[in-house]
Amino acid sequence: MFLFRVQSYLNYWLRCVDKHSLHSPFFYDFYTKVIASNTKEVNQLAETLRQKLLDKQQPISFTDMGMYKGKKVITSVHHIAKKSVSHKKFSEIYLKAIQYFNAKQIVELGTSLGINSLYLSYENKTTLHTFEGVAEIAGIARDTFFFAEKTNINLIEGDIQVTLPQFVQKGKKVDFVFIDANHQKEPCLRYFEQLLSISHSKTVFVLDDIHHNPSMKEAWETIKRHPLVYGSADLYRCGFVFLDSSINRQHWQLEV
Repeated sequence: MFLFRVQSYLNYWLRCVDKHSLHSPFFYDFYTKVIASNTKEVNQLAETLRQKLLDKQQPISFTDMGMYKGKKVITSVHHIAKKSVSHKKFSEIYLKAIQYFNAKQIVELGTSLGINSLYLSYENKTTLHTFEGVAEIAGIARDTFFFAEKTNINLIEGDIQVTLPQFVQKGKKVDFVFIDANHQKEPCLRYFEQLLSISHSKTVFVLDDIHHNPSMKEAWETIKRHPLVYGSADLYRCGFVFLDSSINRQHWQLEV
């Protein structure tokens, strides 16, 4: 796995470009106004709570509901905060993307401890529907939202295989989707297809950890070839997917 990630990063590094190589108005604006913007959308409260979670050595045990479903996990809040929570740099990018695309209805698959959720729900005009399969982790996220005094977050707890179809069945259109749940090809593609049914041409999808393992890399390449996908941006840590037909089938690896 280590060698795969090294090779994957090397391939990305050799091919990634900056604004000087982008002739598409859409991708040039996306890069300059979202990815490379000097504006720092730092959610200070979220970072304060992140640090508190990093300082928390409290042990936590649960049954994994994602990639290693059914496996008993014994870890600590500190370890989850360090290894499984989106980095501040990328959370800022997601927030800037939400602002740039004027997204209102947002979906997050994989709440974790709720830090990235605070960025996704930063704008009070938005509503975030965030899904977490592990009850013990959802409980910590619920505390995070309570301390942040967030009222625009709908935390949906339970097996995403069950809760997501129930949510999709309601038919409410979504504007921005962040997928960071089960890091395997089949579940990732299933989540994508389900959420496509409540998307529109301006909906933006973000897939986290697209180079995490060969399975996720395959999922990413499959999604790029989807007939409803007209553009994508590979930032190595994550990938943006665009459904706007005016983009005219463009796929870029962008320097971050």
